[in-house]
Amino acid sequence: MSDLQAKKDVAAVDRQSSSSSMDLDGPSPLRKMISVASIAAGIQFGWALQLSLLTPYVQLLGVPHKWSSFIWLCGPISGLLVQPSVGYFSDRCKSRFGRRRPFIATGALLVALAVILIGFAADFGHTMGDKLDEAVKMRAVGFFVVGFWILDVANNTLQGPCRAFLGDLAAGDAKKTRTANAIFSFFMAVGNVLGYAAGSYTNLHKIFPFTVTKACDIYCANLKSCFIISITLLLVVTIIALWYVEDKQWSPKADSENDKTPFFGEIFGASKVMKRPMWMLLIVTALNWIAWFPFLLYDTDWVGREVYGGDSKGDDKMKKLYNQGIQVGSLGLMLNSIVLGFMSLGIEGISRKMGGAKRLWGAVNIILAVCLAMTVLVTKKAEEHRRIAGPMALPTDGIRAGALTLFALLGIPLAITFSIPFALASIISSSSGAGQGLSLGVLNMAIVIPQMIVSFGVGPIDALFGGGNLPGFVVGAIAAAISSVVAFTDLP
Repeated sequence: MSDLQAKKDVAAVDRQSSSSSMDLDGPSPLRKMISVASIAAGIQFGWALQLSLLTPYVQLLGVPHKWSSFIWLCGPISGLLVQPSVGYFSDRCKSRFGRRRPFIATGALLVALAVILIGFAADFGHTMGDKLDEAVKMRAVGFFVVGFWILDVANNTLQGPCRAFLGDLAAGDAKKTRTANAIFSFFMAVGNVLGYAAGSYTNLHKIFPFTVTKACDIYCANLKSCFIISITLLLVVTIIALWYVEDKQWSPKADSENDKTPFFGEIFGASKVMKRPMWMLLIVTALNWIAWFPFLLYDTDWVGREVYGGDSKGDDKMKKLYNQGIQVGSLGLMLNSIVLGFMSLGIEGISRKMGGAKRLWGAVNIILAVCLAMTVLVTKKAEEHRRIAGPMALPTDGIRAGALTLFALLGIPLAITFSIPFALASIISSSSGAGQGLSLGVLNMAIVIPQMIVSFGVGPIDALFGGGNLPGFVVGAIAAAISSVVAFTDLP
């Protein structure tokens, strides 16, 4: 009897092992994809805080408006170097914990370190010798920049392997791949909503009273509090996903040459053998991000500066106007994220009804171009109102509604930007046999190189035309219109 029972136990273990292997080799259940995609909520919570609060925060530390875009340059540079590198090495990681999980865990820990440096930059700077009445607090800016770079490196370390992990779980199934990326986009929207809601709530510091210090006013304390909540959410969803979802270990074939190819050799090799569909995907993606980045960089600053007529470096009244605009901008970004979330859930059905991804992408880029162009109209209306009612007059309800409507409408093209390019890259890489991490890293280069161009150019261009945000937005509108034409005519 004992021998018979032992054989049954061995058979049961074999069946479980076979089932686990099949789960890894074939498409995984949707619940596992949802668990991994939920990490996007934690990542995007931090990104939302960056986009809505950090540009004003940098200016409060004393960095001029025209130079703040250069600080944002660290994001594109880290994306250019880190994400392809992480993608390449995660494709080949031999850890017993799997290929993607070690990188995701490392990224989460780096986010925690970065948040401490950014949130407490003013306090660290004051401790190191910054004077409270100094216009430019150099030591605080130094801590902020170091933390900001680490945060961008950490986010790229997280996001690339997460999307590659989803590609692994989809196992080459095109529909599963599109669904997984749409779910990822949905959780990005959830993170955005949470981040922008936190950013627009001015009394968050009361929950964490220790955040208010001599060197850190209420605005700064609210930023600290937001980051504390952000890192808590990220660590919770990351721990759950890494515990629940099994990650396939890499088992290279004995005769495989890929393991012997150097990193940069494989990157250049991939560019040489890419076929027309992938090249056109990269071109449309690059144009798309030239359009997006000026607005993502200065959206809340636009509301505070152009719509509300405030100034982060002016007197108390001008600063109050500016901060009111920032809060309304954060509300607009929250509306943007709500639309983004609903649109993400409908991408698959809308794409089928419109006849494919290229038509959908081309159509929403027209929406992007029109909305960016309309920022000029809203700005001119706000300026006209201040000329009539006085320089300290708040914008009318109509002007405020117009600005918020633009934010909301931009959630439609943003959902496509966060989903379709990555799904297409995963599908192309699966059909060609390329690694998910490397392919998504190459796609990321088409995102970050345009961001570098914008970071170098938008500040001086804005300064050349009077120091506002509109020139960058107009350049974005033109790029969006061109990307729409290319998507309609040249995408497969």
